[in-house]
Amino acid sequence: MERPRKIRLPRAGSTPLTRQHKRLLAYAFGFIALFSLWYVFAGKPIDRLDFPFEQHEAWMKDRSGVGTFVAKDSYDWRKAPFYNKVDSYTKLPVGRPNTLPPVQAEFPVETKAQRALRQQRRTAVRNEFERSWAAYKDRAWTHDELMPTTGQASDPFGGWGATLVDSLDALWMMGFKDDFYEAVGAVAKIDFGNSSIPGISVFETTIRYLGGLLSAYDLSHEKVLLEKSVQIGEMLYRAFDTPNNTPADRLYLEAVKLATSTGSPVEYSICLANFGSLTMEFTRLAQLTQEPKYYDAVARVTDILDRGQNTTRIPGLFPIWVNAREQSIAKDPTFTLGAMADSTYEYFPKMHALLGGREPVYQKLYQDSAPMIDKHLLYRPMLPDDQPGSDILFSGDIHISDASDVHVDAEMQHLTCFIGGFFALAGRLFQRSHDVDLGRKLTAGCIYAYKALPTGIMPEIFSSIACASRTSCPWNQTLYEAEVLRKAYGKDHADYEAAVTEQRLPPGFIQMRDKRYLLRPEAIESVFVLYRVTADRKYLDDAWDMFSAIRKYSRTRYANGQVFDVTDDEEPVVSPEDKMESFWLAETLKYFYLIFSPSDMVSLDEWVLNTEAHPFRRPVLRETVRGVGA
Repeated sequence: MERPRKIRLPRAGSTPLTRQHKRLLAYAFGFIALFSLWYVFAGKPIDRLDFPFEQHEAWMKDRSGVGTFVAKDSYDWRKAPFYNKVDSYTKLPVGRPNTLPPVQAEFPVETKAQRALRQQRRTAVRNEFERSWAAYKDRAWTHDELMPTTGQASDPFGGWGATLVDSLDALWMMGFKDDFYEAVGAVAKIDFGNSSIPGISVFETTIRYLGGLLSAYDLSHEKVLLEKSVQIGEMLYRAFDTPNNTPADRLYLEAVKLATSTGSPVEYSICLANFGSLTMEFTRLAQLTQEPKYYDAVARVTDILDRGQNTTRIPGLFPIWVNAREQSIAKDPTFTLGAMADSTYEYFPKMHALLGGREPVYQKLYQDSAPMIDKHLLYRPMLPDDQPGSDILFSGDIHISDASDVHVDAEMQHLTCFIGGFFALAGRLFQRSHDVDLGRKLTAGCIYAYKALPTGIMPEIFSSIACASRTSCPWNQTLYEAEVLRKAYGKDHADYEAAVTEQRLPPGFIQMRDKRYLLRPEAIESVFVLYRVTADRKYLDDAWDMFSAIRKYSRTRYANGQVFDVTDDEEPVVSPEDKMESFWLAETLKYFYLIFSPSDMVSLDEWVLNTEAHPFRRPVLRETVRGVGA
């Protein structure tokens, strides 16, 4: 009988591995490594919020765990005196809105690679927003602005939390749900009865605060936001308490609260933007509350523009300065679509959309001004022959000294870059294909201005040479040198070379009057609109180049600041200016986020954005919230 064999057990921890065991373990570790890589780069969702806008809305409106917000104010602006009373109100257009032509293009289905790249870019924008917002919360909460270099706070806009209110809808769109409802709670406690400054800008307060509150309400339907909109709307309505009910430029709050107040004086000279850019916000407030006085206030201003449009020094165009006392725009000789005028033009097609096409005056104002803008203010810049000159346009200024000599001053502002989106949007709404093409070329001009600078960022103000013809404009080196010398007050070729070197002038630029970048949104605004209008994916690449450059040169220890010199690309990057206006979060990063979002997020066929990028819902049915109006 065979004896059983003794099996020797190896000592603990010294079990030898066979080749087969080693091979299996290698396979296992290899599989785990490959799976991890796949999960990170393919399996793990790049952007967990990249789902249809309807689902995003439902998720954001789910208030599970969110308490009730109660508005608090030390003063009820509905009870403030209004001395210069209005006898009868212009009625808000009623009835079912007209069916307007579609604004957005039909977007083809994305490939997996296209979607992944878009999501990566959108996530990068969201992360940049989150970084700035976190710094604001940590170091400047409820103040107007964060100072991004020192981490201190400043209050140039009344001390009511301009960044807080301006960012509400961006928080909502980007899916920062907890931050949004925390911000709503803070907004409920804002005391619009007291201000950190004696006089407020009516225009800035309207577009940032009233616009921000109305937009956040339109998105979320949080009732407290409409209640706060009514409070600040009533405050701003006191700006129309003038002898002829035209708006004051600045409102002195303690003075207009007094029972003995006789209102504000009429402005002898007020810039066009401040005069005519209150229409969208007051109209939306009127739509939501069904209070006619808000619409009446801005309808009166529109009537002045309508009556005076063909009385100006260039009939069809509106000058920078308005004589509100005489209700006249006939005398001022300066015209631009840049600073101090821009948003009044911008609001013509947007008001048409907001009112559902039921008020024809805004289409008339646009259609009478657009051809004159095209004729007098737009120009092709002279560029070297290897540059895409025939496909780009800029917009300049006009200073009339002689009625027989109307010529454009070829100075381009970053502010004016909104005009590409302006023409494209209007061209779609009014079915004017030529205007859409103008919008494309103007947007291409701003994209070119970004790419032409060594940092990849467009300067605040620069000059070039306006071509005599848009179809043929060969490069003229002699003329270019002469114009550089004229701007630099130089005399000879050596002075020319010194000016080009000192100013770091890109080819075609003859002067950069302001080399800063102020975190402005106008260029990406137009790139976004052109993308939604055309569905051309090249705009996504343009937007990414712009964002990457801005992020690189504007980053500070805490957030993002204004860039001092966009011609300076040397390393290390110069520390930005200690200034971050609320529109960095409210507009610039929002437009970057939207262009990388699915096309149904804030569709331009359902929403219209004010000049601070706050989307207002284009009304389909009558929208009224009882109990919050005056």
